Amino acid sequence: MMPTPSHSSFLSSPPPWLCELPKKDPWSRPFAESLLTHLDLYEGASILDVACGDGIPAFHLAHRVGPGGRVVGIDVNHAQLLRSRAVQGPYFPWLEFRHGDVRQLPPDLGQFDRITGNLSFMFFRPQRQETLQQLARFLKPGGQLVLTFPSLGTFDSLWKRVDREMVHQGFTKERERLADYITERPSAADARQWLETCGLEKIDVAEYPLEVHTGSGHEFLFHPLLRGGFLDDVYECFTDQTLADQFMETISLDIKSFVPLFAQRCVMSAWRPGVSPPST
Repeated sequence: MMPTPSHSSFLSSPPPWLCELPKKDPWSRPFAESLLTHLDLYEGASILDVACGDGIPAFHLAHRVGPGGRVVGIDVNHAQLLRSRAVQGPYFPWLEFRHGDVRQLPPDLGQFDRITGNLSFMFFRPQRQETLQQLARFLKPGGQLVLTFPSLGTFDSLWKRVDREMVHQGFTKERERLADYITERPSAADARQWLETCGLEKIDVAEYPLEVHTGSGHEFLFHPLLRGGFLDDVYECFTDQTLADQFMETISLDIKSFVPLFAQRCVMSAWRPGVSPPST
């Protein structure tokens, strides 16, 4: 009878693509790169990754902390968790994907050396301050919190073009609704204030522009980085979706008036007061 390989040896060599940030992800990867620039990461660390989605950068974090560490990814979307677990397969047994809402985390999670969240902060709405305060309680004394989000100013040239067109076409109520959407988006200044209110220290909030390229017409209207969560905000301002389609068609044929188009990658980093474990 052939000997069965040990559990640890079987899991010791995950495929390289699982350890790295995906090269073909034009949205999550740049934000994750910004997160990792600010994250003080070391082997053996315990990490809570909130709104983990498809595992970017949870898989990379698990690779970096190694089998002596612990990574827990939390997300409210069951389908995304199923995909993450399927991709994980037998690798990184110290990485666990759990279902949960970042606004109401289960108390049995314990505390972590690091808490991360890539493109997560927008999901803290509507009570961002309270959610951030609750999240900080899961951070060990001396631990670090690093979150990324597209901050106020993202695609600003587009919103100005939409606003001008709404004025031109007399869409008063729709314009007021769009202004409410944009005002609700957090800014870098908001993030700094909320971190200070949480009693965290060594606060660092930085923004990095990310240019998004698009063509006109259908390419713009169904661009994967624009439609979900951004262009949809304009459509939601209209009660008549046929009218919304006509309006957005006008915008899509005039992209020369608002390109280059930039997103603002905002990274917020802060530390809980106390003594940090030694980095190795």
